Amino acid sequence: MTTDKVLDEDRFARIALIGLGLIGSSIGHAVRRAGRAGETSLAGHIVGHARSQATMDKALEIGFVDSVEADPVAAVRDADLVILSIPVGAFGAMAALIGPHLKPGAILSDVGSVKEAVVRDMSPHLAEGVHLIPGHPVAGTEFSGPESGFAELFDGRWCILTPPPGADPLATEKVTRFWQACGSRVEIMTPKHHDLVLAITSHVPHLIAYNIVGTAADLETVTESEVIKYSAGGFRDFTRIASSDPVMWRDIFLNNREAVIETLGRFVEDLTALQRAIRWGEGDQLEALFTRTRAVRRNIVDAGQETAAPDFGRSHGGDGDDGDSDSDSDA
Repeated sequence: MTTDKVLDEDRFARIALIGLGLIGSSIGHAVRRAGRAGETSLAGHIVGHARSQATMDKALEIGFVDSVEADPVAAVRDADLVILSIPVGAFGAMAALIGPHLKPGAILSDVGSVKEAVVRDMSPHLAEGVHLIPGHPVAGTEFSGPESGFAELFDGRWCILTPPPGADPLATEKVTRFWQACGSRVEIMTPKHHDLVLAITSHVPHLIAYNIVGTAADLETVTESEVIKYSAGGFRDFTRIASSDPVMWRDIFLNNREAVIETLGRFVEDLTALQRAIRWGEGDQLEALFTRTRAVRRNIVDAGQETAAPDFGRSHGGDGDDGDSDSDSDA
């Protein structure tokens, strides 16, 4: 675990979590744990907001928030740090709603896996003196809802911060320290570069998973029962990825369309070359590709971003990282 000691200057008097699904609840748990581990609590008070009263009641029952507010404006009032854990397509409307009520010096952040759209949609609604420091913890599971969160979700995982040009360096440093206290390793990059990186590491793989599962479902000569019965590791793991929240991924693709289309175009070209090699029996070319891709997998394991175990290195309890950290439908 990479949790740093909590210092006085890292403390937020009031943190508002807008969205209490997998990521929002895990942040609450991680903040609680950081306060217990350090001499200073990471948050004086955690307030949560969700669309559903049932979700808010469950959050209070579990205990990763101190209070809840049905009105997001009430939740963010007087907050030092506000984190949006809702689908990226809703960011603009939420920023327009809460922006006028953020106090001077407040930091507004998020957990979305698209970053240029975050800056584009939220910046116009923020007053001078409010600091926008977008973030993306590259962690997640296929589970959703406030019950699915756990403090260890971010341990050893990367959190990418993408402060826009002119962002306050002290606010960026404070958000950096926040995520480190929650267990993450932090990287800073531009929003545009983030979106290109995530297009290849997360977005296009999800698109491929959705497509291949859809293709299998549409094959008239293979029954659904056969697909389920004979699913080996490869297809089974595709179905896990393809089970991710459809609203969230709709928003991701629509808001990162340029990087996704660019990456998808390269993928199609490479797939065509692979198709040609199979058609013409070019075994040496196939072996060279498979050898190179096997080395990439080994590098990922060596970097601590995965284990060598099957099932994407995931236990059946749902622990793991699929790069999906935008939100879930219970936000």
